[in-house]
Amino acid sequence: MSTPRQDATRDRIEAELIDPLSVMGFDVEAVEVTPAGKRRVLRVAVDKDGGVTLDDVADATREVSRVLDDSDVMGEMPYTLEVTSRGVDRPLTLARHWRRNEDRLVKATLADGSELTGRIVGSSDDSATLDVDGSRHEVAYADVAKALVQVEFNRRSTTSDPSTSDTTDEKDD
Repeated sequence: MSTPRQDATRDRIEAELIDPLSVMGFDVEAVEVTPAGKRRVLRVAVDKDGGVTLDDVADATREVSRVLDDSDVMGEMPYTLEVTSRGVDRPLTLARHWRRNEDRLVKATLADGSELTGRIVGSSDDSATLDVDGSRHEVAYADVAKALVQVEFNRRSTTSDPSTSDTTDEKDD
């Protein structure tokens, strides 16, 4: 559990990073400061529309490092910086999270305790539409207690490409 001082430091760091990263098209999704012996580990998770590539993470890392070097927000104690993408295991808590995960399978636990698992087929500022076994359900974000993207290893493609068929047509001559 974090202390009020750690929370204040995290909030100050986040406040320093939001504008410069926003100019680059990134949203700051999470900031964590964790003690690690005589140093600290600063983890910054970023995201953007279309997803984050390794090049994006490198660009964001340079920008975060520049901002922190120009600021006293980290103080004198040494730290290790880690910049990452948001990750599939983070809950969907904002409208942009739902929008960025359109066409992904999501398990949502609603405030009343019921659960829905369906594919996000649309979203707005206030709700998302899930396809649950062929039936559409509009879910208001205010009614969602927790929502997580489900990892799919063997998802069937909605389009078939004959060039990827694993059957061969052999003729005897």
